[in-house]
Amino acid sequence: MMSEKRLFPCGQSRREFLWEMGGGFAGTALASLLALDGFVPRPAAAGEIDKNSLAPRPGHFPGTARNVIFLMMNGGPSQVDTFDPKPILEKYAGQPLPTDKKFINSGGRKVGYLTPAFRKFRPGGQSGLLISDYFPRVRDHADKLAVIRSCHTDSHAHGSALVAMNTGKTFIGRPSLGSWAVYGLGNENQNMPGYVVILDKRGGPISGQPNWTSGFMPAGFQGTLFRPTGNPILDLRGPDYLNGKPQREQLDLLARLNHEHLDSRPGGHELAARAASYELAYRMQAEAPEAVDLAQENENTKRMYGVGQQPTDEFGRNCLVARRLVERGVRFVQLYSGGGHLDDTWDAHTDIEANHSRHAAEVDQPIAALLTDLQQRGLLETTLVVWGGEFGRMPFSEGPGEKGRNHNPYGFSMWMAGGGVKGGVAYGETDDFGFEAVLNKVHLHDIHATILHLLGLNHEMLTYFHEGRDQRLTDVAGQVVHDIIA
Repeated sequence: MMSEKRLFPCGQSRREFLWEMGGGFAGTALASLLALDGFVPRPAAAGEIDKNSLAPRPGHFPGTARNVIFLMMNGGPSQVDTFDPKPILEKYAGQPLPTDKKFINSGGRKVGYLTPAFRKFRPGGQSGLLISDYFPRVRDHADKLAVIRSCHTDSHAHGSALVAMNTGKTFIGRPSLGSWAVYGLGNENQNMPGYVVILDKRGGPISGQPNWTSGFMPAGFQGTLFRPTGNPILDLRGPDYLNGKPQREQLDLLARLNHEHLDSRPGGHELAARAASYELAYRMQAEAPEAVDLAQENENTKRMYGVGQQPTDEFGRNCLVARRLVERGVRFVQLYSGGGHLDDTWDAHTDIEANHSRHAAEVDQPIAALLTDLQQRGLLETTLVVWGGEFGRMPFSEGPGEKGRNHNPYGFSMWMAGGGVKGGVAYGETDDFGFEAVLNKVHLHDIHATILHLLGLNHEMLTYFHEGRDQRLTDVAGQVVHDIIA
């Protein structure tokens, strides 16, 4: 299911090798013969029901991370107010951005003047990494963080930028990062989904389901949604008369009928996914209720996450569920902070202080607790935690004298912790104003390549054959950011 480059000399791909051996139609015939002999691995057809599609499998090399928790700050946090200090904004406050800085004005909104950070930056840990007062508790973990201050992306619109951050492309229909991770490595726990997404109770991201889709891959690799409040999984238990043997017999009958249908009508992608989902739901009945049951956590742990307190209760619960899921072998968990639109997300067009103080207060304590808890349980070494949004925000105000900032895809910050990442470091730089990445620029493809690398996956070799070529998450780009890897 991964690329076969490692099978051939000189790092050749299967297609390159066959072309040299036979070329053209002869190469196609040779490929067919080699596939029949089992020499060339054949990707499973989209419609096949493969009960082992989530079975754990080795990567291309030993990875330092086994699991990922991606903390998605939906709406676009301001880098110059959180993780990228720019004191020069104080000096030039009230002046326009220099005219040599070209940008697309997202939404045609008003353009104001350079505006200093709304909160102070202070050093954290022994490294002295500067982090804003919006995140005082995360700052206590500064020595665990690798802050990437030179991120840039391909869109200034929420919908397409979110899809790009999750799938590598601004258009819908591509497999998401979590899907690629599970496709490449499977899942360590066959009684749980390999990829779980927990949205904000205020709503999902603007572009919705395409953010956690499996795209052209089998649907079994797509994200499974858990509810952000209350019981994360509804209707997991069936009626009493179907428990045990009757339910198993019913599922076996359905499986036989589905297989017969697919044998005569190959390519039934949705039917295969539904059949697999029935089997997974059956297996989840034994383990999922316990996995999401926070009553099993002691009061000190729940208090540390801010569970039962406001404004941290929801995100604290979700972070605690995320820890319980990776502890039980779930490969990839994504948590959303912010849902819906505008100020219900990090989309601070009107007032950075009002918006970011609200959302940061919701997540700062739970994120710090997550890092503490993972470390105490010996899980941080093998769990990669990623924080970021779909883009950043402009260093100037949205209109003269205003307090908000518009979208900025040219330079923004993300951070990683655990999973083999260096701690207490800042990588890359934006210009003096925090407007655009200028040193050690990191595109979203580079972010994806680095995450896959930490999982033990070569982003150039992790491919899925579709539309006549080997597709990959990073397409034809992407460089691993080795300088942040321990």
